Amino acid sequence: MPDYQTITLKRRPGVATLTLNRPAKLNALNQQMVQEIGVVCDELRGDKTTLVLVITGAEAKAFAAGADIGEFSVINSAAAGEAFALRGQAVFSKLAALDQIVIAAINGYALGGGCELALACDLRIAAESATLGQPEISLGLVPGYGGTQRLTRLVGRGQAKRLMLTGDRLTAQQAYDLGLVEQVVPAAELMATVDALADRLAGQPPIALAQIKHAVDEGADLPLVDALAVEATAFGRAANSEDRLEGTAAFLAKRKASWRGR
Repeated sequence: MPDYQTITLKRRPGVATLTLNRPAKLNALNQQMVQEIGVVCDELRGDKTTLVLVITGAEAKAFAAGADIGEFSVINSAAAGEAFALRGQAVFSKLAALDQIVIAAINGYALGGGCELALACDLRIAAESATLGQPEISLGLVPGYGGTQRLTRLVGRGQAKRLMLTGDRLTAQQAYDLGLVEQVVPAAELMATVDALADRLAGQPPIALAQIKHAVDEGADLPLVDALAVEATAFGRAANSEDRLEGTAAFLAKRKASWRGR
């Protein structure tokens, strides 16, 4: 296992937990942390034993409070700024493309790049004390790690523009009301809630789990006729699996299915 400096990675059957671990910086995303998240994605690609990845923050007040602004000094031209954004986008896109279901356990501040990291996850569960937003405009910047696109797809053009143009911060409840997070729980219950969901998902048939994720993600922005073709392909892949045979046999026999991921 790689010697991570800015994150920790723990595993249990079916689940991996990635903890952002720069507490002195409120888990601000520096380039090393982004690179290490990418390494985890590479580890998980093709890993048939891990079905769920949980991402959370080590600092009690922060999931990830944003990008590490101290690193912005390297941006001295439009080309350098574009390259900076593309590096982060590449890692977050790699995260979004995993077969694993990725859950953001948002335990505190999720601002700027931290909010963009949460947006790249499949599900977002927030502590009541969490704060979310894209305040880049206050620095004279634009969200660069996918925020302008993923936030728009999640909450709609108008709300996304409002949030990014004003830089307003949202409470967890406000984020839930907009559809930015899927669930809000008391802070003391966050990890228990996320772990219970992760374990439940890890007990689902792996092929169907991944195919549902990819059918939604690939079809969401296509015309309906094309999106339905994506769904049919996903259905075919699941239907052709041994797990489908096991699932139907278990249903008919009124017993619990034993999934094998093939």
